[in-house]
Amino acid sequence: MPKTAALIPARYASTRLPAKLVQDLGGKSVIQRTYLSTIDTHVFDEVWVVTDHMEIKKQIEAVGGNVFYSETAHESGSDRIAEALEKVEAGIIVNVQGDEPFQDKKSLEDLVAVFEDKAVEIASLKTLISEDEAQNPNFVKVITDLKGDALYFSRSPIPYNRDKIRDLQYWKHIGIYAYRREALIHYTSLEKSTLEKVEMLEQLRLLENGFKIRMVSTVHHAVAIDTLEDLERARSIMGLRN
Repeated sequence: MPKTAALIPARYASTRLPAKLVQDLGGKSVIQRTYLSTIDTHVFDEVWVVTDHMEIKKQIEAVGGNVFYSETAHESGSDRIAEALEKVEAGIIVNVQGDEPFQDKKSLEDLVAVFEDKAVEIASLKTLISEDEAQNPNFVKVITDLKGDALYFSRSPIPYNRDKIRDLQYWKHIGIYAYRREALIHYTSLEKSTLEKVEMLEQLRLLENGFKIRMVSTVHHAVAIDTLEDLERARSIMGLRN
């Protein structure tokens, strides 16, 4: 296996919860918690935070972390981590979300392990959800072929259950991606695709350009901090852990 690196894109600006990554979470900031949680999984040869803001850079350096700092404007986290490859030499790159402070060791191990298959260029995670949850457009659904490669991602419920088959499984996409280095560089060189613009899902750019995405199932439900309510829930979890 090539060396593996977790890259955590950490953009300071955020809409629903301003400056969410530097909010306090049990005595450390959200981004510090995410970085340390990723380190503590012991899955990666190296872990980096990739940021556009000096405050985030200072916070990661304060806990002894690796930081790639760039003020270059990027449209997505994938574009941001691709720029950081000038410093990171690993062959497998995992894009860890900066607002998810409780990383799951088994999910990340399983994600990295699929690259033992040399045919796998890109991988991501999925988890089972209920039929009711599948109606929520904020939950991105994924369907796969028999090998486990993604056929399509959608905000709509897929597959459409025309005959009301009982116990039909719906899978929610979890937005942690792992790439072979060359695949990430290729991906970020591509123009936005039609379906990507329609659904506002950047992973559709990969499918439209012929990439395969191997989906790995997990039972872990990540705690993502997008709102003040999410932050309070994370603080409650921290309180239970301490």
